[in-house]
Amino acid sequence: MKKIKTEKDLELYRQETIKKNSKFKKIVAVCGGTGCHAYGCKSVKRRFQKELEKNNLLNRVMLKFTGCHGFCERGPIVTIRPENIFYQCVQENDVPEIIKETVLKGRVVKHLLYENLVTKEKIIHTEEIPFYKFQKRLVLGQNGLLEPDKIQDYIAQGGYIALARALKLSGEKIIGIIKNSGLRGRGGGGFPTGRKWEFCRNAKGEIKYIICNCDEGDPGAYMDRSLLEGNPHSVIEGMIIGAFAIGAKEGYIYVRHEYPLACQNAGIAINQARQLGLLGKNILGSGFDFDIKIAKGGGAFVCGESTALINSLEGRIGEPRDKQHLHTTESGLWGEPTNINNVETWANVPLIINSGSEWFYRIGTEKSKGTKIFSLVGKVKNTGLVEVPMGMTLREIIFDIGGGVSDDKKFKAVQTGGPSGGCLPAESLDLPVDYEELSGAGSMMGSGGMIVMDEATCMVDVAKYFLNFLKEESCGKCLPCREGIKRMLEIITDITDGRATEDSLVLLEELTEVVADTSLCGLGKTAPNPVLSTLRYFRNEYESHVKDKKCPAGVCAPLLRYVILADCCKGCGACIKACPYNAISGKLKEVHMINQDICARCGSCQPVCKFDAIQLS
Repeated sequence: MKKIKTEKDLELYRQETIKKNSKFKKIVAVCGGTGCHAYGCKSVKRRFQKELEKNNLLNRVMLKFTGCHGFCERGPIVTIRPENIFYQCVQENDVPEIIKETVLKGRVVKHLLYENLVTKEKIIHTEEIPFYKFQKRLVLGQNGLLEPDKIQDYIAQGGYIALARALKLSGEKIIGIIKNSGLRGRGGGGFPTGRKWEFCRNAKGEIKYIICNCDEGDPGAYMDRSLLEGNPHSVIEGMIIGAFAIGAKEGYIYVRHEYPLACQNAGIAINQARQLGLLGKNILGSGFDFDIKIAKGGGAFVCGESTALINSLEGRIGEPRDKQHLHTTESGLWGEPTNINNVETWANVPLIINSGSEWFYRIGTEKSKGTKIFSLVGKVKNTGLVEVPMGMTLREIIFDIGGGVSDDKKFKAVQTGGPSGGCLPAESLDLPVDYEELSGAGSMMGSGGMIVMDEATCMVDVAKYFLNFLKEESCGKCLPCREGIKRMLEIITDITDGRATEDSLVLLEELTEVVADTSLCGLGKTAPNPVLSTLRYFRNEYESHVKDKKCPAGVCAPLLRYVILADCCKGCGACIKACPYNAISGKLKEVHMINQDICARCGSCQPVCKFDAIQLS
């Protein structure tokens, strides 16, 4: 590749790419996100390649294997541009029909269109689908337009123009723009990004580092993963701008090894940027030198914490350091001033430089500016990645974008902020989503996980799940976290197993205060949140488990008892065949019985009974 040495070279490269692409009259974009990989998008893409060759269309139709489109529930996804036709659940055998009808004849393949969940109307265009219609896709917007392993696609979409503009400014001016925009860290803490950059720039030390944190370990969260997979150059461009503003010469992308596609695409993007001269020595003739390396983490949840991440990067055990007296902006990697932001934060930077701080500041709420990406998962009809302006309510996200609760069950709670967050009830559905509102309600923004729960969810069991996760992920360095989480889990387990007393709830609440107040890092300090929020909003469920030895949701196995109603049982034998523990006995056409000493409360028998004879007691 010929190196781009000036802003003029960059614009020339962009225009040449656009001109080369102008011969293609249509673009077929196959979603290549991890979710669609699970549905078989690779075979769909190969079939498109084969059919385009077969029909001599390779010179007229461009095939793109793009990043995640967001609507993971409906993968594999294929869009046809410029019409912006949206096809869902596309299989390999559907490809010839799409080529024949849509690409060659301009007709729509109706059975592949998305159907409105309420009106049952078939929707043709992406922007008309409710899942996309109510979003504001600023950061995710390019994911479906470019191939992540082709830098020319990113440049054609205006990539690295923000970098060229930033290199003409002083570091103080760039930091001023970021501060005035109101951008806050998207990794969970919500600390003002511009202020952090300023602290790092003003810190004593000739050598400074910047780090992109892609150690995304929250259950159900995959926002950073999809961004780095689908549009790595947006992250790299943001990092170069940040490094220039701070005065750093070297940067790292810390990504967990469970994200192979993110590692691969980020590596390709870095190499391409180097080849074009956008990384390395004298970037765009500015005299500024900067390069990026990829560091793979071992998958420890605690390494999402800044000081634990730095320990891991240095080859040490991923344990946090005391940040009460010395922050990473003063003494981070190798003891030098270090600025850490997550993937989404870095990807926002080029947008702000291009469009201005005032533009960004106008989006969102008074204290939470811009948009936020959430992974909307759980008991919701439209799962996927959503990007919304700060201040949109939980109801709008879950029902307008997400389509409501799966199987039309009743909404019970939504958990935000991952294991460090909390569970909010139906009464909080009209809560605006921003840092302060979520925190005030007993939860937090976190990195952006949003798990929807229905009426069949036991909230005590949810708290137990997250405590078990945190117990496994605690590094064990400090006693309050190591032993406190373990003890909280023991108490919660006693509650779900029917062994707890009313004193157990008192002890549990006391323990949450101790763990939150005395733990060393954010993992321990926020570990009680799932317990505190479920106690706050669903205390009646705890009391039912403790006082009545009942699980209202019918989830906690030790508190359940399956019985066969003699008046309803026909003796068909279906339940006997379904029971994996041989706990059911009875002769054909005679009433069957369940041996409670053997029954594991798995519930396998209930769905197969056609006569509703098996009931949960």
